Amino acid sequence: MSEPAAIADLEGGRRLFTRPVAFVTGALAEEYLPLSRLPEVAFAGRSNVGKSSLINALVGHRQLARASNTPGRTQEINFFELGQRLMLVDLPGYGFSEAPKAKAQVWSVFIRRYLKGRTQLRRALVLIDSRHGAKPLDEDIMKLMDESAVNYQIVLTKTDKIKPAELARCQESVAEIAAKHVAAHPTILCTSAQDGAGLPELRAALSALALPE
Repeated sequence: MSEPAAIADLEGGRRLFTRPVAFVTGALAEEYLPLSRLPEVAFAGRSNVGKSSLINALVGHRQLARASNTPGRTQEINFFELGQRLMLVDLPGYGFSEAPKAKAQVWSVFIRRYLKGRTQLRRALVLIDSRHGAKPLDEDIMKLMDESAVNYQIVLTKTDKIKPAELARCQESVAEIAAKHVAAHPTILCTSAQDGAGLPELRAALSALALPE
């Protein structure tokens, strides 16, 4: 990509993410999914990976997406409309559930059906904590995305908490794993909700999936 084109993409992302954003609904079952034709981008990741912090940092609102006080307790799929051009979808964190097994199984089926059946879902973001790298649960969600034919991109979070050399090793390790998955986007993004690293690039990538201005 040429430098002017890259700058234009970053500017497009900046403009989109300065537009109004609003909570639409939290869905606990398929019948509560919003009737919307907006392109959707889903955020997935282990509990405590920093999903809510990343969403809040992207849109510039500290309290838009709220983390539960108890990891894994929130089981809704939360929808946020961005500038009437894109829907941000916050999936419940996986890997730590306070729910009874029967309820957790129902929730798991719901998530699978959402991923497989949501025609407006343009991409999923699989968030991985850069301090820990990809864990078996992360690979499980990547396999689920493959099976659901959902294009997904890996986003490393909390990069401000590790040294550049450690980040480079994590990125290389995760890239080796992602290369084995057919639906994984080839580019891994490195982000920090604290210092803003990687957020312009992520905004640009998501703006490319939104409805045109």
